[in-house]
Amino acid sequence: MRTERPFPMDKIKTFIVEDSSVVRENLIAALEESAPIEVIGVAEDEPSAIAWLLDKDHRCDLVIVDIFLRSGTGLGVLKGIGALTTDTKRVVLSNHATPDIRTKCLELGADEVFDKSNELEQMLFFVNRLRSERAGLGKPLQEASRRGEASTDRPMAEASERLS
Repeated sequence: MRTERPFPMDKIKTFIVEDSSVVRENLIAALEESAPIEVIGVAEDEPSAIAWLLDKDHRCDLVIVDIFLRSGTGLGVLKGIGALTTDTKRVVLSNHATPDIRTKCLELGADEVFDKSNELEQMLFFVNRLRSERAGLGKPLQEASRRGEASTDRPMAEASERLS
């Protein structure tokens, strides 16, 4: 009898909360090219993001949130989705990742906070580690992540330039 197990290349179902269409489209293109991500939804504002994410018919593995949105904030999104299962990872990706903002995001349930201008590579490590853990292969990629190894440095460097 064969046990069903996620295929190592299964994609992380991702929801993105970003109000800038240019940044959002560049981010989606870069992530889908460089990471095991499938973007299954987007929102430009806090109310839309919370409504989508709390809808019982919508399930995602990862939420990527900007801090400043068209209406509301990423902090409000984090607070509003606090009831989601911890299986849904929360990442803040912002140009405003100051120490105070990082602390507040983590207090509100973010798993990680990354700066758009210079930490996209670290976010890629996080996503690869998440995919690896879900496939039952976590340890090798976790160790590689801690050592800063990645096979996709160039695409993420290019993505960082497009998002800055």
